[in-house]
Amino acid sequence: MSLSTTLDDVVLAVREHPGLRGKEALGLVTEVLGPTDWVFGPGDDAAVIDVGTSTVVVGGEALWPPFVEADPRGAGIAAIVANVNDLAAMGARPLGIVDTIVATEAIARLALEGMAHAAAIYRVPIVGGHLTVFDGPPSLSAFGIGAANGLLSSANAASGQALLVVTCLDGSMRSDFAFFSSIAQRSDRLGDDVRTLAEVADAGLCVAAKDVSMAGVLGSLATLLECSGAGAVVDLEALPRPGGVDLPTWAITFPTFSFLLCTPPDRAQACREVFRRRGLDCENVGVLDGSGVIRLRLDGQERQLIDLSAQPVTGLTRARRST
Repeated sequence: MSLSTTLDDVVLAVREHPGLRGKEALGLVTEVLGPTDWVFGPGDDAAVIDVGTSTVVVGGEALWPPFVEADPRGAGIAAIVANVNDLAAMGARPLGIVDTIVATEAIARLALEGMAHAAAIYRVPIVGGHLTVFDGPPSLSAFGIGAANGLLSSANAASGQALLVVTCLDGSMRSDFAFFSSIAQRSDRLGDDVRTLAEVADAGLCVAAKDVSMAGVLGSLATLLECSGAGAVVDLEALPRPGGVDLPTWAITFPTFSFLLCTPPDRAQACREVFRRRGLDCENVGVLDGSGVIRLRLDGQERQLIDLSAQPVTGLTRARRST
C-alpha cells in the first residue's frame, strides 16, 4: 500500500465511520433544548454543576442494543468504562455509578456481572439504578457522578496549545468490533490511570481533554475542537498505536484507555511525564491553531480530514456560539 493510499484510507475510514457519523444526531439536543444552563456545554463529555462548595460532574451512556444482546457481560464492562472515562476527561474523580437495564433475566444478570467486574477494577461503586425484566430487545444505560477541582472543558482548547494523545497499549483488539481492550492486561492499574487526568488538571498541566470513544481518535478530536473552533495538523506517525494494527483501523478504534489532551506548550513535557511514569504512551501529535480544520500528516504529506466551520460534527455548539 502506498503512502498516499494510506492517508486517503485513513480519511475515508474516519469520514465513513458510523461512530462519527452518528454524532450528527446530537444536533437534535440543541434544536429542542437550546443552550440550556450547562456551565460549559453543550459539547463536553459530561455536564458540570456548580454547587458552591465543589464542582459536580455527571454523565451518562447508553450502550448499543445489538452489542448488549450479543455480549451483555462485555456491554456491562463498557458501560462502566465509558462513564469513568467521561468523568476523567472532565478532570473529575469518579464517585459512583447508577444503571438502568431492561432485558431478560439472563441478559440482565450477565450485564450486571460485567458492571460489577469493571466497577471493582475502577474502584467506583454502583450505588443504585433500575431493572425491568423484559423479553423484548435489551437496553442498558449507566450514569456516572464525579467531583472535580481543576475542571477540564473543550471550551478551554485554544490556538497554540500542544495536542497530546495518551493511550494504554497493553491489550488486544476484539475480533468482532473495533475495540481495544486493556481490561485483562491492566486491571490492577486502570483505576489509578483514569484518576491521573484529575492529577494533571489539578496541577494546571492540562486544560481540555476528550476521551477517545466510539468515534475513534480522530473523530473524537473533531468533537473536542468543534466547541472552540480550533484546528490542528495531526502527525499520524507520532500517534501511539499498538503493533499489528493498521492506521485506518486504529483511527476508528475505541480503546479502553485513550485521551486527547490540550496543554499549554510550556507544560506539555511535564504532562507527558506524568503519564509515562505510569507506563502509558503519551505523545505530542500536533499544535492547535485557529483554522477550524483538522488535517492529517504522514511522512511530509497532508490531507484534510474535516473543516469544522463548514461541516459541524454534532451541531451542539451552534446555540453556544449564538449566546
